Parts: sequence; C-alpha cells; structure tokens
Amino acid sequence: MSRLIIPGWQGSGIGHWQRFWAELDADSRVVEQDEWDFPVLEDWIVRLDGAVRQAPGSMLVVHSLGCLLVAHYAERFPDAPVGRALLVAPPDIDALPSDHTLAGFQPAPLAALPFPSLLALSRNDPYITFERGRLLAERWGSEFADLGRAGHVNTESGHGRWDEGFRLADRLSGMKTRAAA
Repeated sequence: MSRLIIPGWQGSGIGHWQRFWAELDADSRVVEQDEWDFPVLEDWIVRLDGAVRQAPGSMLVVHSLGCLLVAHYAERFPDAPVGRALLVAPPDIDALPSDHTLAGFQPAPLAALPFPSLLALSRNDPYITFERGRLLAERWGSEFADLGRAGHVNTESGHGRWDEGFRLADRLSGMKTRAAA
C-alpha cells in the first residue's frame, strides 16, 4: 500500500520521523505544501486532494496540524479515495486564540472519518490534553493508541526515526474497512 506523508505546521523538517519514513519507504511520498509557516486551509486541501487522487487507496501518515487538515478534507470530500489514516499528535486547534497563525483550521471537524483510522496520542503533548485527544479519536471513529509520555512525537521530544510509528501503521493496515466492519 502506498503512503502519503502529511506533515503539520512547519513541515516536519530534517530529523523528523516523517522525513525518515519518506527516505526508508519507497512507497511513500511527502505531500509538500507551498507555505509551511503560514498555512491556508484551502491551499492545503487542494494540495492534499491532488495527492490523494494521484494515489487512490493510499494510507495517510499524518502528524500534528496535518490531522486537522485530514479531518477537514474528509468532511469536504467524504468519497475521496483514502485507504486509511494514521493520525499522530493532533493539536487542540480550538484552544488557540482566533488571531493565531493556525486559526484558519478552526473549528476542528468532529464528524466520523469515512475511512479506517488510528489516532496516536501522548499523555504529555503540550498542544493537546489527553482528554481532548480521546474525544477527537471517539468523534472521528478512530482506533486509539496511548503513546505514554512521548511529548508531541517530534524531533524536539526525541523522536527521530520512531519505529513505533511503523508498528502502528502495520496495525492500521490490518484493520477492516468501514464497509466490512
């Protein structure tokens, strides 16, 4: 199964587990955005839609703000050919002030995703409470993975290659589709 890697705000730079993944997995490609630091939801959706349509049935491997992008995308395009999604460390976008750089992604969609998903969350992520993350997983219909105390699951929290991400993707690959469930 091909994989589309969807970084979050600032693009998951050098040393981030998503960039390692792209280097190690020939079936993966990063969905690059034109503007990583000042994201515009509509622009990001257009780029994601193009990538999904070019690689139908792909697994989305998503980090941080990318999780909100995928939720907005699924709400807008429920029939898009997404295979499944590994959602890692979504931020609580609704806790940000309305003038924040990322406020264009507010409010967080709360409808069930139309494809199998697994949401992986840390208990000490500085950008979301564990309770809010559990709520997102429940509302999105995602299986939930408790990562313990893993910070924001990024380079700053000590996650380079992050082999657990590969194991979670394997677990997600074994999940039944919504139609078969």
